[in-house]
Amino acid sequence: MATLVLLNKPFQVMCQFTDDQQRSTLADYVEVANVYPAGRLDYDSEGLVLLTDDGKLQHRIAAPANKMKKTYWVQVEGRITDEALARLCQGVQLKDGPTRPAQAQRLEEPDVWPRTPPIRQRANQPTSWLELTLSEGRNRQVRRMTAAVGFPTLRLIRVRIGEWHLDNLPPGESKTINVHMPVTPSKSAQPHRRPQRKPHSGQSTLPNRRRRSP
Repeated sequence: MATLVLLNKPFQVMCQFTDDQQRSTLADYVEVANVYPAGRLDYDSEGLVLLTDDGKLQHRIAAPANKMKKTYWVQVEGRITDEALARLCQGVQLKDGPTRPAQAQRLEEPDVWPRTPPIRQRANQPTSWLELTLSEGRNRQVRRMTAAVGFPTLRLIRVRIGEWHLDNLPPGESKTINVHMPVTPSKSAQPHRRPQRKPHSGQSTLPNRRRRSP
């Protein structure tokens, strides 16, 4: 059984346990011993971070080949358009290549905690929210995608990773759950088979057949 910690990472917290620049880290919020983050979340992003003490679970969550979906609530500058949403869904061309198709839809302004410090919003410039679900995790991918379609990201909150959701967890708070991991059968657990006898020299390897009565 693996330990899994769900943390609502606050804004401007490093997604690691140490920092040579004396910035706030996971060590300020996670008291469970011997757990490590499965994946990352940028310093200036908020929301769900998963930490575990199990290497297999960490790989299952973070390995790019597993394509575990991650969902974000994104506040952008301007009123997001249908065309921009369609481009996000189809995939966006970035400097490091095209993104995979995503799921993108408008989102009514969510009832979330105020950010400290608040976003920098230009006067007379509206903002809007969208929900974006990705199956890959490039560096600052969400911000680069929304900028590529003309809507810079102002605030970014990750709310779901795979089957795990942020729910109503306050920023800086965490909860710990146990995850049952599938057990790979060992050789000793395999059904026992009687070894076959090797035929003597000159003996046929074909099975004996009963002779029919004449």
